[in-house]
Amino acid sequence: MKNEQDIESYLFRMELPHDEPRQGTWLVRGIDGIDNLVVTIAGPVVVFRVKVMEVPRLHREELFRTLLELNATEMMHGAYGIEGDAVVISDALQLENLDYNEFAATVDDITLAVASHHGRLAKFHEAA
Repeated sequence: MKNEQDIESYLFRMELPHDEPRQGTWLVRGIDGIDNLVVTIAGPVVVFRVKVMEVPRLHREELFRTLLELNATEMMHGAYGIEGDAVVISDALQLENLDYNEFAATVDDITLAVASHHGRLAKFHEAA
């Protein structure tokens, strides 16, 4: 079974600067457009989470529709969601069988989603 050392080795192999604020949780930085990717071991899964933006006060229904459309058409790994007052992308992978390629693909897909969806979501941030 994979463990914390495996996750740490994947982060080093991808050359991603990171801190481990507590055991089993890594704050990854240095990814273009993302400064808050959190990777956490939560029982039998590895959870990836990145805050994209605050939920705006205006045009919320249009934002929520856009997020649902992006989930349905463009999200390979993970999904957009609302956590408190924040729009986040989250994903979870089984720790037991996790390999480097699956880990790297998830990080890359989250990074690609943030970069490619920025234009569609920025208008909501400005409307806040």
